[in-house]
Amino acid sequence: MKLQQTKGYQVINDWLNAKGYRPFTFQEQTWQHIANGESGLVNAPTGFGKTFSVFLGALIQFINEHPGNYTTKGKNGMQLLWISPLRALAKDIGRAMQEVIAELGMSWQVGIRNGDTDMAERQRQKRNMPEVLIITPESLHLLLAQKGYPEVLEKLRIIAVDEWHELLGSKRGVQVELALTRIIHVQRRMLQPGQQPLRLWGISATIGNLDQAREVLLAPMQQKGIIVKADLDKKIHIESVLPDEIEKYPWAGHLGIKLAHKIVPIIEQSNTTLIFINTRGMSEMWYQTLLNIAPQLAGAIALHHGSIEQELRIWVEEALHTQKLKAVVCTASLDLGVDFRPVDTVIQVGSPKGVARFLQRAGRSGHQPGEISTIYFLPTHSLELVEAAALKQAIKEKLIESRDPMLLCFDVLTQFLCTLAVSEGFSPDEVYKEVKATYCFADMQEEEWREVLQHITTGGTALQQYDEYRKVEAYDGRYYIRNRRIAMRHRMHIGTIVSDAMLKVKFASGGFIGVIEEYFISRLSPGDTFTLAGRNLELIAIKDMTVLVKKSNATKSIVPSWNGGRMPLSANLGLMLRQTFNHALTKKAKEPELAALKPLFELQEQLSHIPKSNELLVEHIETKDGYHLFVYPFEGRLVHEAMGTLLAYRISRLTPITFSIAMNDYGFELLSDQPIPVDDTNVYEIFTPDNLLNDIHKSVNAVEMAKRKFRDISVIAGLVFQGYPGEHKKARHLQSSASLLFKVFAEYDPKNILIRQAFQEVLDQQMEEVRLRNALQRIQEGKIVITVPERLTPFCFPIKVDSLRENLSSEKLEDRVRRMQQQLEK
Repeated sequence: MKLQQTKGYQVINDWLNAKGYRPFTFQEQTWQHIANGESGLVNAPTGFGKTFSVFLGALIQFINEHPGNYTTKGKNGMQLLWISPLRALAKDIGRAMQEVIAELGMSWQVGIRNGDTDMAERQRQKRNMPEVLIITPESLHLLLAQKGYPEVLEKLRIIAVDEWHELLGSKRGVQVELALTRIIHVQRRMLQPGQQPLRLWGISATIGNLDQAREVLLAPMQQKGIIVKADLDKKIHIESVLPDEIEKYPWAGHLGIKLAHKIVPIIEQSNTTLIFINTRGMSEMWYQTLLNIAPQLAGAIALHHGSIEQELRIWVEEALHTQKLKAVVCTASLDLGVDFRPVDTVIQVGSPKGVARFLQRAGRSGHQPGEISTIYFLPTHSLELVEAAALKQAIKEKLIESRDPMLLCFDVLTQFLCTLAVSEGFSPDEVYKEVKATYCFADMQEEEWREVLQHITTGGTALQQYDEYRKVEAYDGRYYIRNRRIAMRHRMHIGTIVSDAMLKVKFASGGFIGVIEEYFISRLSPGDTFTLAGRNLELIAIKDMTVLVKKSNATKSIVPSWNGGRMPLSANLGLMLRQTFNHALTKKAKEPELAALKPLFELQEQLSHIPKSNELLVEHIETKDGYHLFVYPFEGRLVHEAMGTLLAYRISRLTPITFSIAMNDYGFELLSDQPIPVDDTNVYEIFTPDNLLNDIHKSVNAVEMAKRKFRDISVIAGLVFQGYPGEHKKARHLQSSASLLFKVFAEYDPKNILIRQAFQEVLDQQMEEVRLRNALQRIQEGKIVITVPERLTPFCFPIKVDSLRENLSSEKLEDRVRRMQQQLEK
């Protein structure tokens, strides 16, 4: 069928022409593939209408099937299921879709289903399903927990998974895989003669492993599918905000705030500006700083991050739409494709740690076809300017990170099976085939499947004495949860993917402010002042899961730190960084960033060495604190943490010695009170990838790390109950419950499937074992340069400051660092 000759295409094309638009080639290709009954993945830059490539395809299909009455035909059942990773996206996409439907004069309804959807709206949807349902992965699993869900899916024609590159490589992505395989197989069984089968389309920005991303998404369809790639060149203009004077001894976080005055003119000459900060804590600090140095921005600048109360976040998003705001200080909460048309400038404060993340944020500006995306890079310390130069080169070479899919997440599978058992029940043989069709569980062995079933029916080998772990029972060959209390508990925790325990923050006089991580607030005492949502607050008490506060007039306050704030440098950016140092002091260094850093590079070369991309620099430095060994692999903090502990273990086998370890994204430090025996005779042996796994297990407390991982796994798998609404268990109680289970399994069921998963996740995620092995292999094949500088060097200074940070308050740290800088620059 030639698309251009169809009624649906003509209707959509006339509508676009009336608005002065023409469809892009990639959009027309997607419409044609949808009309042909195919599935696939759409890949296009931010701001080029990826959403419309699938959404308008669904409308064209419907109009073609009902050419005479497509405007009046209502109550059609769910036609398009739109899975979106963020709540903030749902409202915006829903608004855009509703506008199109209204302008075409169609009777379709658009519904939104996520944690913010009230009960009345859910009931309305249940009685009369909208034609388009925009849903988060968690709410999709809640839908599958409803009795009668197959009827809801009966008329479904297209599933769209938005921002697939964000979901891939996470447990939420695994949730999507499992939900998709269920929906696809249920639908196939209900297919009427002559009815077209379901289509599945992913929508993704550019990632390094696009073919694999398609393979993971379409695995349940058991077809290869196609990739529709937009042949569009999104122009990006990157400009670094350079300090007037380069600090030869840089330290993290300090320089950024000092440069805040330089972005005020940028904000004032733009309609709207997004200022991306990597952490929630720093975003609070930046918001206050900008208000202090530019009071004229009061009322025109706002703060947006995931811990701010929902109503305030929605207000900020609406105000951006209507151009009531001049600037928004934000975190990753505004990363994804929310179509904020007026945003014309983006400022990135500090390294984004990855090329893909930087491109995503750059795409928020000039969010229209043909427009140039302008992004300013503001360094938080001098050396980050090298990352700016590396980012420019990586973008030129299209060196985008891959997202590795997660495999064999048995905790998510356990939760999913209980979800099916709560609603319609399931046949184990049927669901085994469905689950095996996903990419995540393709290699699952039959005995592993039996062990998961044993877990939910008898509690497994170790827990069969306890009734509460016998959740699912077999009845006529199908598995059900028939106990009402267990069913209610499970429904409350469907979709749980663990993050750090969050506490609500409220004024004692009433009024909700936001949420904060338990680990931060547990370190404060009543009377302490901290900042949240741009306000200074005094802690009164912590009651249940609520932090009670009052307004504070104190000028000094503690800025919250969130655990999510320590993103490691990506492998691609690390590679570009090492290559950038190749011409740091050559005449080729034309980049303004490298030219600005010349004084720092000259000092580094004079005191020690600047490593080339095939070299590893090791510095021995002695100070009054002791003997330091600084190593610079440029592989990101997670790899450095694992490599540092590995080296400490291997050196201690040569001689009895103890170390403290500090690290940043560029390198790590081993500090001891005695000389460290690393020299030309043994250095390659110390950095060998041989016997790596064995040495890792001996060098770090793998059991302790696995215990912490197991806490999250046991919550997802439903082994540990988090409590009823309003009486959530404290994180430490969860930890003790999980620790007890860990001990029981270790003693009575050491090969337990969830214990094995905990150890595997520690290796893959916390130690990045594959990346560590590759780094050691690269070091073996290159040259190791050992220097003995007489004093601290520009490269080691930020690592040294990070090690001081642990023990000093921010004021004392600033004074100490300033004194150190002055002494070193004499």
